[in-house]
Amino acid sequence: MGADRLIHDTAIISPRAVLGNNVSVGPFAVIGPDVEVGDDTEIGPHVLIDKDTVVGRGCRIFKGAVLGTDPQDLKYRMEKTFLLIGDGTQIREYATLHRGAKEGSETSVGANCFIMAYAHVAHDCRIGDGVILANSVNMAGHVIIEDYVVIGGVTPIHQFVRIGKFAFIGGGSRVNKDIPPYVRAVGNPLSLSGLNSVGLLRHGFSEEIRLELKRAYKIFFRSDLDISRAVIKAREDLRLFDEVNYFIDFIVNSERGVTL
Repeated sequence: MGADRLIHDTAIISPRAVLGNNVSVGPFAVIGPDVEVGDDTEIGPHVLIDKDTVVGRGCRIFKGAVLGTDPQDLKYRMEKTFLLIGDGTQIREYATLHRGAKEGSETSVGANCFIMAYAHVAHDCRIGDGVILANSVNMAGHVIIEDYVVIGGVTPIHQFVRIGKFAFIGGGSRVNKDIPPYVRAVGNPLSLSGLNSVGLLRHGFSEEIRLELKRAYKIFFRSDLDISRAVIKAREDLRLFDEVNYFIDFIVNSERGVTL
C-alpha cells in the first residue's frame, strides 16, 4: 500500500489491492482483490473496482462508476481476465467498464481519455489515447477505437467494429461497420460526411497532409470507383504521406466493411 492516501472510513479495500501515493477513495467505494491504482488518482463515492484491474496515475473516477466486473458474455467461465486504464483518464458517473472474456484477455483504455456518464465499455474492447466517449455511448464486445476519436452521445457500436484515428461520430448514430480514420460520420443509418477537418486542424495536421487526405477521401467515397480501383488510383495520384497510407490500408484491411 502506498503512503499519503486519503481513504474514507466507509470505503472497503481488499488487502490484496495496491494503492499508490496520494490516492483518495471516497465514501462507500469498494476496491477488490488484485486491483492496482496509480499515484494521484481520485476514486469517488460509491465507485466499484471489482478485481484484476489496473488504473493508471492521475485518473479521476466519479460517483457510481463500475470497473472490472465480469463480462456480459454467456461464454465466460470465470477465467482470469483484466481491465487496464491509462494515465490521466477520467471516467464519469455510472459508466461501466468490463474485463476481458477469455483467459488472459483484457479490456484496455488508453491515456487521457474522457469517458462520460453512463457510457459502457464491453469486454475485450480496446480504446486508444485521447478518446472522448460522450454520455451513454454503448460499445459491444471486441470494439477497437483508435487514438483521438470523438463519439457523440447515445451512440451504440456493434461488436468487432474498428474506428480509425481522429474520426468524429455524431451523437445518436448507429455504428455497425468500420469508420475510416480522419472522417466525420453521423446518422442512423450511418453515413460519412467528409473529413474531420476541425479535428485535424486542432491536432496540428499540416495543410499538405490535410489536402492529400481530402483528395483520398474523394477518390474512395465521392467517385464511381470500387475499392480496388480506388486503391490503385490513390497510390498513383496521391503523395503517400504516412497518414495517407494509413487511410488507404485501413480501408483495404477492413473486415466488416467501411461505412460509406
